[in-house]
Amino acid sequence: MIDHKELTYILALKNSFGPIVCKKLLAYSKLATNIYENTNDFVAKLPKHGDKILSKIKSKQPLELAKRELDLILENNIKALAINQKEYPKLLKNCEDAPTVLFQEGDFDFNKKTISIVGTRNMTSYGKGFCKELIDSIAKYDPIIVSGFAYGVDIFAHRCALENDLQTVAILAHGFKTIYPKIHKKYMKDVLEKGGFMTEYFYDTNPFPINFVARNRIIAGLSKATIVIESAAKGGSLITAEIANSYNRDVFALPGRYLDTYSKGCNNLIMRNKAAILLEPTQLIEQLNWDQDPKPKVIQKQLFLDLKPDQQKTYDILLKEGQHSLDNISIKCKIPTYKMVSILLELELKGVVKPLPGKIFEAF
Repeated sequence: MIDHKELTYILALKNSFGPIVCKKLLAYSKLATNIYENTNDFVAKLPKHGDKILSKIKSKQPLELAKRELDLILENNIKALAINQKEYPKLLKNCEDAPTVLFQEGDFDFNKKTISIVGTRNMTSYGKGFCKELIDSIAKYDPIIVSGFAYGVDIFAHRCALENDLQTVAILAHGFKTIYPKIHKKYMKDVLEKGGFMTEYFYDTNPFPINFVARNRIIAGLSKATIVIESAAKGGSLITAEIANSYNRDVFALPGRYLDTYSKGCNNLIMRNKAAILLEPTQLIEQLNWDQDPKPKVIQKQLFLDLKPDQQKTYDILLKEGQHSLDNISIKCKIPTYKMVSILLELELKGVVKPLPGKIFEAF
């Protein structure tokens, strides 16, 4: 556990320099306290840029902001992990531009199998089906599922992890004072119970667009493998894949038809040899050598389902009558198609309904 004085100086250092410079300065000094309490001696040992570094270290504002941030950390029971701590995630620490400090809510660590799943905000049924199958298949290896808590693939991956009783960690592009997107606030409690949230941003930092690009390097750096489920020709998930490649991590992409808008990004990654084609979950397991030490996790089916009335009605019809198309289910249940799509998705996540080609569904 880092002491308050050292954390204050670490936060001041973060306020003064970028992550690469911070990492180098801490490599020289070991502790931020040594930098701030023996400034002249420390700067004299630096090979270059001593005057510029000295002026920033002696500036009062970064230290004042750091003290304010420490108060917020303590007040809100936030865990802070500095890059010079042994508790800092090892894989991420190896990245040149690793964040100087990570702020954490929830109970988790990364000393276990970890994969990152990213993709488009406009996820299709094809992507949902594969993502669910992937997480269902790897659940026995008990990995942590990392994503960005955004619309589409991110939140779907988090929810599939929760349905499989897996730890999931959401990497945020803002401070803990807010949540973005606000509609995902309803998932916060469940994520905190089975994992949590992590960010490099101070408590009251807003979700500025530039933060999301920087956030992607954390998603890529925390994991040995990044999986891109679906992406248009341009998108944030492609940036994450590029970063993962620069870190020499495994990258996988789900292929799709060449005309499909949200498969173009994945197809391009595969074509440019920036990602391995991912056709089935066993490929991931084999590539990461998880079968060498599976440590299987026992996942039990629910004996008694806790379904809402419309979910129960839908499930009962499928269980009794067998496979039905989306339109037929809507007609039989007297529920509009747009509502039925959400109901079927919830039943998929509960593991009692599965989609088949042609918008056909069945209970099991």
